[in-house]
Amino acid sequence: QVQLVESGGGLVQAGGSLRLTCAASGRTFSNYAMGWFRQAPGKEREFVAGVNWSGSNTASADSAKGRFTISRDNARNTVYLQMNSLSPEDTAVYYCAASRSSTAASVNLGGMKYWGKGTLVTVSS
Repeated sequence: QVQLVESGGGLVQAGGSLRLTCAASGRTFSNYAMGWFRQAPGKEREFVAGVNWSGSNTASADSAKGRFTISRDNARNTVYLQMNSLSPEDTAVYYCAASRSSTAASVNLGGMKYWGKGTLVTVSS
């Protein structure tokens, strides 16, 4: 069992940066690939970025490439999402999730086993 708690969301101006943190409990954290997803008001939840069990391989959505970076620290049971050059289109609730597998390729909406409750990111224009 893995419990996930996100933090770091808030209000930021367009062009600004935020770093989201996902703290995981459970001794098997390093077994799982991890991912960040987001859901904007009135829209479907979507994939943002994923990282494999060791942190050596990542994947990201086109909307995140060049602006968002996912990383993990297995010693701290933590996953991060560094978000730069934010725009109002990035406004959403951001969720951390643990995959059923260990590869970055396994990080997708249907492949996640555990979910956090989310943290709200609001980008003002």
